[in-house]
Amino acid sequence: MNDQFDIAQKIEAIGLSSICISEITVAELLFGVENGAATQRETNLKNINQLVLAFSDRTLLIGDCFYEYARQKSNLRKIGRTVGEFDLLIGSNAIVNDFILVTRNTKDFSNLGGIKLENWIDGGNKF
Repeated sequence: MNDQFDIAQKIEAIGLSSICISEITVAELLFGVENGAATQRETNLKNINQLVLAFSDRTLLIGDCFYEYARQKSNLRKIGRTVGEFDLLIGSNAIVNDFILVTRNTKDFSNLGGIKLENWIDGGNKF
């Protein structure tokens, strides 16, 4: 994002050690690399590998959230809402760990029970 949204300042304010990344997020980023321009693939893959290394001790494993995932998916089905599988796993992981999920995509997460959201891009809103 080249810090166009003051992300670096926000990270500095809370401390890098307070930030985690989900395995699912890594998978989505890798898909973006593979699906993107072939001319950028090597550079983008190198950047993802650096990110993975930087968060190696703060990567959230998805196995810890399977029961929450099932509960959330069942509740969403009952109210007639759907959330993409990866988003549901990421959100469930945040809930299980009692973390704030920082995302611009608050719409897809807002129906999850017990989730705490922040949008750092569009005004830093809390939901």
